[in-house]
Amino acid sequence: MAEQMQVVEITQAGGPEVLRPTTRDVPVPGAGEILIKVAYAGVNRPDALQRAGLYNPPPGASDLPGLEAAGTVAAVGPNVSKWSVGDRVTALLPGGGYAEYALTHQDHALPIPGDMPMDQAAALCETAFTVYSNVMTRGGLQAGEVFLVHGGSSGIGTTAIQLASAMGARVFTTAGSDAKCAACRDLGAARAINYRDADFVEVLKAEGGADLILDMVGGDYLPRNVRALKNDGRLVQIAFLQGSKVALNFAQVMMRRLTITGSTLRPQSDGAKAKIAADLLTHVWPLYASGRIKPVMDSEFPLAEAAAAHARMEASEHIGKIVLKVG
Repeated sequence: MAEQMQVVEITQAGGPEVLRPTTRDVPVPGAGEILIKVAYAGVNRPDALQRAGLYNPPPGASDLPGLEAAGTVAAVGPNVSKWSVGDRVTALLPGGGYAEYALTHQDHALPIPGDMPMDQAAALCETAFTVYSNVMTRGGLQAGEVFLVHGGSSGIGTTAIQLASAMGARVFTTAGSDAKCAACRDLGAARAINYRDADFVEVLKAEGGADLILDMVGGDYLPRNVRALKNDGRLVQIAFLQGSKVALNFAQVMMRRLTITGSTLRPQSDGAKAKIAADLLTHVWPLYASGRIKPVMDSEFPLAEAAAAHARMEASEHIGKIVLKVG
């Protein structure tokens, strides 16, 4: 195995142009860790936030961006029992995915479902971990409930639509163009709302309200989400693309017995992430293996062109996931 590897690093806080290809030493796996020879790495909003200086990696994690990857196990550290060199894996990473080799905890890697190709496998973990833990576990979505997910054409959105539909929910979503709305309906959304033309609050009220809303927009969507919920409804917040501070009348929350919660994935403990991985293997991976649900792929860029991948993501023109071809 080589001692040096190609990576893309963040040279300073800023726009996509601050991403720079360079070389670094190949990391060595510690106790309970595996080293993955990366074939493809996923590109996600948290990568852009880290690049902008707004989302620091947790202590001990690589400073390189990249929170998910697929490839083969290149080496294992002490006390690793789940994986062997050569195994094909897709994995949630604490960072470091924009590189030829990346480390992760052995319990945060999963077998690639069925015969899924590596590029699709690289698009699984960040979104699947996020959607399952927030929609199914934290949000408690049940079959027959009305579920609204904002940003339906994003990686999170396309995963949430498919998974919630497969589990028997009635799915509504928002998106910013007719083409994106059509893509969402094709994935199983009962109604896709072009937010430039219609008010999702009025649409959901006409349906009796949403039982559960998954939101990554924030800002003025927060009070609007509250109005769109039915009594005893739940709102799960996972990001704040339009800001995290807003005025909210909590009397409505109390009177209508609403639940507002949320989470971020990266800072959670190794044990918490391992529990999500185990749940995915049991409940979600069979759906991927059978082809009942699948990652929606937008585009692929070489590792050295990570800046262009970020520019596409931040232009919000994509439908589904963007990946970097590494190996």
